[in-house]
Order: sequence, then structure tokens, then C-alpha cells
Amino acid sequence: MRLRLLNLGLRVFVRPMLGLSKSPTRAKWTFDLIGPRLFPGPPLICHLQEALGNLTLHWVSVGPVEPRRVILYFHGGAYFVGSGTAYRGLLGHISKLTGVRVCAPDYRLLQDAPFPAAFDDAVAAWDALIAKGYRPKDIVLGGDSAGGGLMLALLTHLIAQGDHPRAAFAMSPWTDLTLSGPSLQTKSEVLLPVSRMDEVVDRYLCGADRHDPRASPLFARIERAPPVLIQVGSGEALRDDAVRMADVLAGAATLKIWEDVPHVWQMFVGYIPQARAALTQMARFVHASFESESR
Repeated sequence: MRLRLLNLGLRVFVRPMLGLSKSPTRAKWTFDLIGPRLFPGPPLICHLQEALGNLTLHWVSVGPVEPRRVILYFHGGAYFVGSGTAYRGLLGHISKLTGVRVCAPDYRLLQDAPFPAAFDDAVAAWDALIAKGYRPKDIVLGGDSAGGGLMLALLTHLIAQGDHPRAAFAMSPWTDLTLSGPSLQTKSEVLLPVSRMDEVVDRYLCGADRHDPRASPLFARIERAPPVLIQVGSGEALRDDAVRMADVLAGAATLKIWEDVPHVWQMFVGYIPQARAALTQMARFVHASFESESR
């Protein structure tokens, strides 16, 4: 019942508001303001910020964490909203359930710098962790929506240069900026304003090739990937982005399709039980990845 009420509210109130938004800067300011209030996270969150040149890293942890392990997480927001501050609650839940500190970079958004600035910042965040002494096998990558696509783009880049993170997880990832997924037309999306996605892609890429793997990891060649967990809702417009990405990753991917949940439903911990259940599934995947001696 709570899931049905949430879907109704998102469809009637939130999606129309997102569809009317004209200013990326104002939309980001609004989400940064209301995000921590709508998604407060667990109590006793430790949230520290670190400036590395023009890049800000958000370090979030709850309770005791493994000292030499980290989750490098990329927030969603269609490349024009979102930040470590707005995602503080979700990052806190991830840290508490996994027992691992989360590092979330404020990568540059489309109103800040043109493509491939966000990808370059993702690489810089990885390099920063390596410079701090983390080994690739100490790092799990994560992300949601556009951040999930950015994370997978980083993953393909790292694999190509011979670096293999321990594992990766993606929540409702946006992996195809050509917008060729059939579910964009066939699914009854309750949250994303699908009619404006083409406009967002144009503003993000500024004329760059939509097939560029740094923007659309679906078109990357990936060999010997680490384990990747992908979660997506059965009715999401981005369902086929997730399904096809799992096909590209082949045996490395574990695809979990959840029934009737909204886009990035994991954010709604405390609102619907499916959110905590999905995060618990993700946490078990992270634990199993770190405990494996074969990777």
C-alpha cells in the first residue's frame, strides 16, 4: 500500500514539477535544500568534506567502518542536479548497512562545464583514492541513475587501463544517451519526465557523440569485469538501459528487477519497505565481494 501511495504521489506531483523545471542551477539549489530533509538517513552520520583542487569529496560513514575499504559513489540527477550533501541520507544508509565508508565526489554538472568534465572528475576521484593508499581491490564503485552511468563509464575506463575495482553496483543506471531503449516508450514511468530527456542529453553533451563510452557505457567493450550488481524497477523508463548493460557485462553482472518500484526507489528508506530490502541486497553483495578470496 505504501508503494502504491508513493507511486501515485510521484506521478501526480513530482514528475510534473520536474517536467516544468527550466533552470538547472535553480533545480540543483532546490534539491540540495530539500534532499536532506526528505531523505534524512540514519542517526549519527559522520559527514566530512575534503577539497581537492576544484573537486569536493564527501566522506560519509555511520558507526564502525573498515579502515582500508571504501565505496566510491556517484550521485544521480540527470547531470544537472544532485550533490554529496543532497545524498547524505542515502550514503549514510549505504555505509551503515555495508560497514564501509562512502566517498562521493561533487563532479561537475552540465551547467558548470561541458562534457566530458563529469567523466574527468570521476577519474580524478579514483586517482585521489589511489593516491591516499587505497588499492583497486579495496574499492567498490557505486552510483544511481546518471551517476550509475557515470560509474559504469569509469569502470570501463579502469578495466581498459588494467585497474580492477573489487566490485560495482548500479541503481537504475542511465547507460544509453542515444535514448534507444524500448522501455523509454513502452513503460509507464512514475518519476522521470521522459519527454525532456533528449533536451538534457543535448545540454550535457554539447554536440559530442552520444555513443561515446564516457557518456554511454552501453557501447563500451568490456572484458574481465569485476562483479557488478544492477538493480532496476520493472516499470522504469530506464529498465532496458539496465537490462542491456547487464548483457554487455555478461557473466560479471547480476541483474535484479524489482516489481513496480519507482526510479531509484532505494532513496525512499523509511517510506517503503522495498527500499531497505534493495539496500540490504546491495550490502550483502558488497560484503560477499570483499570476502571473496578469488578476486
